[in-house]
Amino acid sequence: MRQLNRLNQFQRLWLPSAGEPQQITVAELATRCFCSERHVRTLLRQAQEAGWLSWQAQSGRGKRGTLTFHVTPDSLRNEMMEQALTRGLQHDALELAQLDAPELRALLHPFLGGQWQNDTPTLRIPYYRSLDPLHSGFLPGRAEQHLVGQVFSGLTRFDGDSREPVGDLAHHWEVSADGLRWHFYIRSTLHWHNGDKVETAQLQSSLTALFALPALRRLFNSVLHVEVTHPQCLTFVLHQPDFWLAHRLASYCSRLVHPDLPLIGSGPFRLTVFEPDLVRLESHEQYHLSHPLLKAIEFWITPQLFEQDLGTSCRHPVQIAIGEPDELANLRLVSSSTSLGFCYLTLKQSPRLSQLQARRLINIIHHTTLLHTLPLDENLITPAHELLPGWTIPEWSSLENVVLPETLTLIYHLPVELHTMAEQLKQYLAKHGCTLKVIFHDAKTWDGCSYFAEADLMMGDRLIGEAPGYTLEQWLRCDTLWPHLLSAPQFTHLQATLDSVQTQVNEHTRHAGLQSIFSHLMGNAVLTPLFNYQYQISAPPGVNGISLNTRGWFDFSKAWLPAPNT
Repeated sequence: MRQLNRLNQFQRLWLPSAGEPQQITVAELATRCFCSERHVRTLLRQAQEAGWLSWQAQSGRGKRGTLTFHVTPDSLRNEMMEQALTRGLQHDALELAQLDAPELRALLHPFLGGQWQNDTPTLRIPYYRSLDPLHSGFLPGRAEQHLVGQVFSGLTRFDGDSREPVGDLAHHWEVSADGLRWHFYIRSTLHWHNGDKVETAQLQSSLTALFALPALRRLFNSVLHVEVTHPQCLTFVLHQPDFWLAHRLASYCSRLVHPDLPLIGSGPFRLTVFEPDLVRLESHEQYHLSHPLLKAIEFWITPQLFEQDLGTSCRHPVQIAIGEPDELANLRLVSSSTSLGFCYLTLKQSPRLSQLQARRLINIIHHTTLLHTLPLDENLITPAHELLPGWTIPEWSSLENVVLPETLTLIYHLPVELHTMAEQLKQYLAKHGCTLKVIFHDAKTWDGCSYFAEADLMMGDRLIGEAPGYTLEQWLRCDTLWPHLLSAPQFTHLQATLDSVQTQVNEHTRHAGLQSIFSHLMGNAVLTPLFNYQYQISAPPGVNGISLNTRGWFDFSKAWLPAPNT
């Protein structure tokens, strides 16, 4: 980038005297700037024309000229960033921001948060890592899951705090009396982000590709095929009733992409930049529902602003500072809540670990100070007392005399708060004569894990989406954990029970069936929740319409900025 090179060269000229006038030769300046004398003369001429400095040369080779500075490198960097942003060159602005964390915080502060840029309301969010590519199907990252919901649409969706799906691409649907044919009536005014009209056959093609993904095939195992029964109607033909179908289609994993252009969707925002250091969304002017109030959302990937030793932590996804992340005290806490999502422990019963021993382990976790003494930041996690509201953890007494195995093996994946949990559990079990071998699976999911055969205990986290009961049903169907945790007959029985529950038309009956399944798993000491997340979003004054959703983010289409100078 030429601007960054010019800035670096100017800083080399400025630094030795900290901006004071210098008496210096052209040869010395060339050495300082690692270039030829001819090139340094060009640099001086360009900088003088730009008003950055004045150069008064003396005639004769080796004569010292006078170098006078009119701006500082910091003010020049700010000016260049402002010019880059005015021209829509966000990459150039981020490249100019190559500083250590303290200086970078001060430099970025005026540009982050809510800004009116060229009469365009823009929200810039500093983020601690690059984002993984967006696509249909399951995604491990919480931010990516949220973005999929902003960029792509589904046939149905979850609206706000409602736990029941509503229409999205489909304005309504009908179900046959036997529950085997679902007719989704498609809106007639749909457009892709590239301006093309959405054709019903394209949606059928996207659904066919979606169902070909192994995890999604398990999720939609009741669907035989999808037909275009009318130019504005898609019909799902099932081999067994599934009254979770509208919920499954509303989940982020079922959002539909253009069948030929995988980054083109029909959601409220379209992707215009997706790079390792910058992600930019712009509002979709032909969106079929309420139009966003913001024109653009930008993720500025600035990991140097965040604590590097945290890795993928609960803290990073759930504490979103829209503004200067290092000084939350100067920001306004606009929303906080205890998530229904949880970190969990599962226990694989075998000749190495009996059910009584598993129950004793769960008692050690919940009936001692272990969860309350984790050395984690205050207000980050809350020890769990139930799986979901009303789905209480079972109580067992008189287990103090149950002898634990001499050795056990624990595997766990991210978030890194489970590092701390694993070490604490290891210390607690050592006091009871049990040596715990700890293995870390460095990922956000169990996909690709090769340690299941030797594991007795497994720790991970489970994000709860918009419909808590349904989300847990999806977990049992699709997570690779369960076939390794349960015996083959147990897993087959579990799937058959889920099939039976999904055939219930009544929502309360389905939820009661799910609660019974999870009560059985907890009662048999197969599963116990450990702690819930504390979600927080902070923003500077003037950024409005922000409230936490179930993924610890906020609906971009509802955020807004007041007009400047109001």
